[in-house]
Amino acid sequence: MDRHGCTRGRRRRWAQAVARGRFLDYPRQGRRGLRRWIPSWRQLLSAFLLGTACLAGLCGYVYTHVGIPDENAVARQEANTYYWADGTQMVSLGAVNRNSVQLSDVPKSVQDAVIAAENESFYSDSGVSPTGILRAALSAVRGQETQGGSTITQQYVKNTYLSQEQTASRKVKEFVIALKLDRTKSKSEILQGYLNTSWFGRGAYGIEAAAQAYYGIPARKLDPSQGALLASLLKGAEQYDPAISGGNHERARERWKWILDREVKAGLISPSERAKHREFPEPHKQSTATSLGGQTGYLVDVANKYIKQNSKLTDRDLAHGGYRIHTTFDKKRMGKLKNAVNGVLKKNIDPKKRPADRGVEVGAASVRPSDGAVLALYGGPDATRHFVNNADTSGVPVGSAFKPFVLAAALQYGAQAQPGSGGARQNVAADSYYAEDGSLRSASAVGPFAPADGRPMDQTFPGRPDLLIGAGPDASHPTLSQALSQGGNATYTRLGREVGLEEVRETAVRSGLLKDSMAELESTFPIGTSTPSTIRMATAYTTFVNHGLRHDPYSVTKVLKDGVRVKGFEDRAMAQRAMDAQVADEVLGALNEAGSEAGESMDPNISTRSAPFAAGRTVDQDRLRAAWFVASTDTLSTAITLFRTTPDTPQLLPLSGVAGRNSQHGNTLPPRIWADYATEEGS
Repeated sequence: MDRHGCTRGRRRRWAQAVARGRFLDYPRQGRRGLRRWIPSWRQLLSAFLLGTACLAGLCGYVYTHVGIPDENAVARQEANTYYWADGTQMVSLGAVNRNSVQLSDVPKSVQDAVIAAENESFYSDSGVSPTGILRAALSAVRGQETQGGSTITQQYVKNTYLSQEQTASRKVKEFVIALKLDRTKSKSEILQGYLNTSWFGRGAYGIEAAAQAYYGIPARKLDPSQGALLASLLKGAEQYDPAISGGNHERARERWKWILDREVKAGLISPSERAKHREFPEPHKQSTATSLGGQTGYLVDVANKYIKQNSKLTDRDLAHGGYRIHTTFDKKRMGKLKNAVNGVLKKNIDPKKRPADRGVEVGAASVRPSDGAVLALYGGPDATRHFVNNADTSGVPVGSAFKPFVLAAALQYGAQAQPGSGGARQNVAADSYYAEDGSLRSASAVGPFAPADGRPMDQTFPGRPDLLIGAGPDASHPTLSQALSQGGNATYTRLGREVGLEEVRETAVRSGLLKDSMAELESTFPIGTSTPSTIRMATAYTTFVNHGLRHDPYSVTKVLKDGVRVKGFEDRAMAQRAMDAQVADEVLGALNEAGSEAGESMDPNISTRSAPFAAGRTVDQDRLRAAWFVASTDTLSTAITLFRTTPDTPQLLPLSGVAGRNSQHGNTLPPRIWADYATEEGS
């Protein structure tokens, strides 16, 4: 056999195999035993090349046919976040607790902690980890728990474009999409997307929600130590949230230390900076509220109403989420008002002991006189159980708390002419009173009808000067100021008729009450058959301390969507003139006097516990369906109402017997609430 014999032999065997219909010489011809089943090196090389070509073709096919899909709905969904007046988060509401932020709003130290923990080569890799995807695929094929190893880009793809199912096909798609995404998006865009879509536990999706849930601050205020703790949660919040028992705290501490050390090793922070963070950054035990329980639901209700009234946003828009709503609500005042209401009710209301105490409810609101900002409110015991917002609902007659608007209208417009006066309307003052003959008398007057020379008014009937002798106000003939708090229903019923019911209504509306809350213009209209909300009553009383100027109430200062301000909240209406300044000042003086007298008659401690007592209203004969108290100072105006109702009774129930014999049919409770609230305000 020549030197080509071996080759000729192979060719001959190949020809024989072909002749027999075998294109692959396997098992190998001319070999015996085990050697027949051992492939030649050429066969092995051919198989490898063929497999590689097939795999390359398959990869090319998959790469060509798997595109970047649209973001899934969950990844786009955000919560609406409401903020207190001081900028801290009040509540985050939505099916998904997420508030997306720009990468520039995330401190560099937090970005570095995430990169060190999850993907140190993030800025240099191609978006994928072949070894990681292979390991995960093998684990999935074997039915084992899926292994880690995905890059930040791959995790972002999983969060944003794919489902969370753990299958080999999903991992292949993740791999391909990550490759394409790395070529179409910048690293900054990918990192921003990853930080906004990752799960951090405590119901928080994204770094902003996580910062609020664990530390009660926005992401931009996170320090390097806090950022390292949040980065550790990406490995599994169920195992690394320090507040969860079962070894979580120690695991979280160890991983937090490891991340900071790894940042030093990767050159992301200096050893000196690392040395500053030796104390573990304990997160809050409780996450930020994500429900409408307690007073939160009432606050959100008021804010949403204001938003819809002052912008083009609808309920549907708000339901889509992603809005950041900054409110006027004062967190501390909210707590003090809630404590005052709950304290008085707990001490005085006992439904088990007194059937008359069943169904007792309270509504309250505080407004800032200088601009109309709603600072605090009490809408009921719990917004998730008591759905009607008592602070912002109509339906509760305001009673004698309405009388100051009747007095203001009388001072502003005067009363109808007396017989023999020639038809001119007569001037009215706070110290005016109805004399025995029915005439309205006063020693002085203010308003547009006051005599130009400042002389005292003569309101007697012509030819009856004898009526001035010995005449004057007394218990049976109180002045208008006294009648604000002492048996003055008859006085104000008559005064309202003589001033004009339409004039009274217009004065109340100009002061801030809503026209649709006004009752029918009947004889009882001046003594409070209208049903304004506590927010509107607190607002209207500010007109008196503002020398006749009215500011409309507002509860939202700004609304942001994707970092852009929503129009409608930049400029609020200027203060409007509701009445002359001297009219407002005289009503304020009358309220100051009447409020002090009423407070002392109901609770001797009120006037000493709450100074200054500028303008307060309640009255002990309003015994039918509601008790009101409104107090206004230069810095705070508060309205409080108490009433009874049950779900199966549309009308309000009588207050007779509420809180026992000494409560004057519940009338003492609103001023007590205000006194406790004002005491805390001054503390």
